[in-house]
Amino acid sequence: MTALFRILFVLFLIQNMAFAQQTKLKFEIETISKQAKGIVGVGVMDLKTGETLLINQDHKFPMQSTFKFPLAIAILDLVDKGKYKLDQSIHVTQAKLDQDTHSPMRDKHAKKDFDITIGELLAYSVSESDNNACDILFELAGGTGKVNDYIHSLGVKDIAIVATEKEMAAGWEVQYGNYARPSAFLQLLQIAYERKNLSKTSHDYLWKTLIEGPTGLKRIKGLLPKGTEVAHKTGTSSTNDKGISAATNDAGIIRLPNGKDIAVVVFVSDATANMETRELVIAQIAKAAWDYYGGRQ
Repeated sequence: MTALFRILFVLFLIQNMAFAQQTKLKFEIETISKQAKGIVGVGVMDLKTGETLLINQDHKFPMQSTFKFPLAIAILDLVDKGKYKLDQSIHVTQAKLDQDTHSPMRDKHAKKDFDITIGELLAYSVSESDNNACDILFELAGGTGKVNDYIHSLGVKDIAIVATEKEMAAGWEVQYGNYARPSAFLQLLQIAYERKNLSKTSHDYLWKTLIEGPTGLKRIKGLLPKGTEVAHKTGTSSTNDKGISAATNDAGIIRLPNGKDIAVVVFVSDATANMETRELVIAQIAKAAWDYYGGRQ
């Protein structure tokens, strides 16, 4: 056996071992997913090697509030281009706000008009999933079409941003127009991780808002060791009169103790399991990815 043949044989064995391990992870995730009683889309990527696992990639998953992540990227691009500043103040009237939606910002400024910076709007929208802050940002960005076009210009094609939070609230089917395939969200996370499209200041601000969010603590973070750094964005729909929840989502970047960083996307769509089970599915999938990559150097 020549030296070259031995090297090729060893590489062949390593490649097949890696394939077998990933197949095992895929099977584990598919088994976990059955608990949701719906359609579960998953994307997992080793952000340093590019190794990727996709499940139900061809399905168009309603994003719900996870679309506030690409919106934030689009707004920060406008900041970098000089159109806006993070400390720029915006005047908001009560008449402009939806009084029947999730909005910690509105609750803080109840019954009065107020001024708020664009940076604060981003923090409310991304970290606290504030729907009013989100729609004000869409207005500043020039509408959903402008945001959609910008995200597509980054090479992220399997995503559609067509409706604001207010528009989604107008009808059950509208939310399905705001969709993403798992690979699209992996691309967005990779863009944020690689820090290539935005300035350092904007990337640092985006990362900070993704880490500090108090939402979805039982999802990607749910079963990970305490103190694990996770930069993520959740999305959640209501449940209709048939007991179907259109979206229970979480997408983020996990930093592992061994130096690896992984992106994990879990979209749980059209599910009939209860919220506790849907969130547990996301947590178990994230933990499976943690175990898979956490034991590898």
